[in-house]
Amino acid sequence: MLQNYIKIAWRNLRKHKFYSFLNVFGLALGLASCLLITLYVLDELSYDKSFKHADRIHRINADIRFGGADMSLAVAPDPFAFTMKKDYPQIEQVVRLRNNGSLLVRRAEVAENFKEDHVVYADSTFFEVFSVPLLMGDAEKALRDPYTVVISASDAAKFFGDDNPMGKALIVDNADTYTVTGVMQDIPGQSHLCGVNMLLSMSSNAESRTGAWGSHNFNTYLLFKEGVDPREFEKNFETVLQKYTGKWLQSFMGASLDEMRKSGSYLRYTLVPLTKIHLHSDRTAEINANGNIQYVYIFAVVALFLLTIACVNFMNLATARSANRAKEVGVRKALGSERSSLVSQFLTESVMLSFFSLALAIILAYLTLPFFNNLASKQVDFPIGNVWFWVATLVTGGVVGVLAGSYPAFFLSAFKTLKVLKNSVELQGKGGYLRNALVVFQFVISVMLIVGTGVIYRQLNFIQTKKLGFNKDQMLIVNDAYALDNQVTSFKEQVMQLSNVASGTVTSYLPTPSSRTDNSFFPVGQMQQEKGVSMQNWAIDYDFVKTLGLEMVSGRPFQKEFPSDSTGIIINEAAAKVLGYADPIGKKIFGYKDQELKHRIDYTIIGVVKNFHFESLKKHIGALSLVLSRSNGTVVFKLDGGDMAQTIGQVEQLWKKMAPGQPFNYRFMDEDFNQVYRSEQQVGKIFITFAAISIIIGCLGLFGLSAYTAERRTKEIGVRKVLGASVANIVTLLSKEFLRLIIIAILIGTPIAWFGMNQWLNDFAYHVDLAWWMFLAAGAIAITIALLTVSFQSIKAALMNPVKSLRSE
Repeated sequence: MLQNYIKIAWRNLRKHKFYSFLNVFGLALGLASCLLITLYVLDELSYDKSFKHADRIHRINADIRFGGADMSLAVAPDPFAFTMKKDYPQIEQVVRLRNNGSLLVRRAEVAENFKEDHVVYADSTFFEVFSVPLLMGDAEKALRDPYTVVISASDAAKFFGDDNPMGKALIVDNADTYTVTGVMQDIPGQSHLCGVNMLLSMSSNAESRTGAWGSHNFNTYLLFKEGVDPREFEKNFETVLQKYTGKWLQSFMGASLDEMRKSGSYLRYTLVPLTKIHLHSDRTAEINANGNIQYVYIFAVVALFLLTIACVNFMNLATARSANRAKEVGVRKALGSERSSLVSQFLTESVMLSFFSLALAIILAYLTLPFFNNLASKQVDFPIGNVWFWVATLVTGGVVGVLAGSYPAFFLSAFKTLKVLKNSVELQGKGGYLRNALVVFQFVISVMLIVGTGVIYRQLNFIQTKKLGFNKDQMLIVNDAYALDNQVTSFKEQVMQLSNVASGTVTSYLPTPSSRTDNSFFPVGQMQQEKGVSMQNWAIDYDFVKTLGLEMVSGRPFQKEFPSDSTGIIINEAAAKVLGYADPIGKKIFGYKDQELKHRIDYTIIGVVKNFHFESLKKHIGALSLVLSRSNGTVVFKLDGGDMAQTIGQVEQLWKKMAPGQPFNYRFMDEDFNQVYRSEQQVGKIFITFAAISIIIGCLGLFGLSAYTAERRTKEIGVRKVLGASVANIVTLLSKEFLRLIIIAILIGTPIAWFGMNQWLNDFAYHVDLAWWMFLAAGAIAITIALLTVSFQSIKAALMNPVKSLRSE
């Protein structure tokens, strides 16, 4: 019986090649897109799950409000971890990580340095908490002693080739010598620790022993014992605050924890599961830039939409062709076929079509995966050897075939034998209403995706073109200035002699992506914590304000003519507002230069710089202070046109002359700035791509329906042409029904799109407005696309010879 069903299904597919192609290709596009997005979503959801005790590992987060600033931190104070381990038996082990960012590293025997992007200090308990396999060395002892280092297998190959790295020496930042005591397997890409290839022993870091409960610098992880409820354990943090942080506050500011809270400030600690860090944590001092669970949800919904649109196409075309199958149903029923056997036959045909589509979809997904990886900046592999992948894929194909074919199967099998054979069956009732509803549903989704594409494009363009308050174009950044030792200023001055270099500066920070923490400042004579201001503190040189093109609102920048500027400070407008100074010039504030908060420095405000965006546009401009220093980690040059490649070559020659053996690493500030919005740009590209695919799938279905409509009304068209109807009249007649459905779809989809995109834009402190014309434009685009699709078949039918049309029956 099944073999017979398959033969009949194959004949029908061959007989109606045009409709079969539309169904197969449309469904294949939907399935391929759904498959690619599913691989992306699964990759995002898999982060950190490869660690042995992933379900029992949690990181401590800190939320702080102090000095008019709110801070969400992924770090905790240095004594937190081991104090918790000592006081609470529920904790099996703890580990702290201190991210150093980029450092220069070389073998002791050679002069050439390599730039390591993720160098991290780690406690000796690292391998007890994170199950990273150690290929060489003793996991318990590898990071126990000062100035020891564990490197990844890839770093071992980079630094030592085929030599055994154990016991060999590495020079970090041309200063400290570390002995290799272990080689670990590379941390997988699906981890928030990916890219960490070098672990320095925490005992080498003096900051790890300060005991300062108010200084947050360490990513702190707790490994709980079996059966411990982390949510319940969180309640113990209040005890820790009262017992330890409260004492620190009292000694530092003369205020208790309760007094701090009464003033509106607070300090809270929470736990985040290891497996949720990548998608649910976007805080200051993350080890890596993380993903966003909202984007995972968005793409999952888009995948569902794409598959739904493809299935809707299938159902629409199948029910639309019911007139052509009606007599077949009548004859089969007259010959004794039961309804169940007819349903089975139609479902077999549907499932066959689905599996043809699935095979094509797998080929399409496999071939386009490299393009998708490039689009999403991923390295997702096609799981060819995964049995469960194939099982799930085949089941999906079968389910899609059954679901997409179920309504047409039951609809066709319900025809009454006598009515069908007399040509009196009504085909425009429920089947027509359903087709219309499905067309509306398809274009509701299309309208939503068109609006979403427009809003995302406008917001990304807004980010690229918004005036940020500083120069970011043609700004050459030369990293690792400390490699020049005491020649930093000389290097800057020599480069500034080049014809295409307008100015230069040496600075600790730039308004580009980097790990920064806030410092506390107080008005002199007012130690009360409610008078404190939390703001970022950057060390700059005399040319910083000029090079970055910052605008002074009052006062002046640092100048060599004023020796007192060594204790001067420049603040931005936001800092002046938080401090409560209408005229800040000449006011005195103080801060501390060490984590123990013992070495106080008094500053005099000499200038106020106009607010500029030194953080993502997702954040409001915060308080910022600038102090004078001559030895910092980055040199920046403002280029003045000319041959860019030639200028960079000249800068590199000077670098090699003054820092032989040190790698020359540079980048441009505008590219660096774009990295802040890399995830949004990627999401935008992916969204636009799949929005276009969804519209193509919808148009394939609309194309098929319009072809069927024109075919069904062939005789009517012939009569109207004989009676004098023009081609325009015929096209209008055939198009207006679809136009009405598209307008309904626009009315339904517009408010849904407005709500969704408004939620997305609320993630940005600065964003475009949802203007009415954007929705009008989306509606016009949807109508234009629909009319162009329908008009092809309408014009073709209108141009047909009326004699031929009248002979069609």
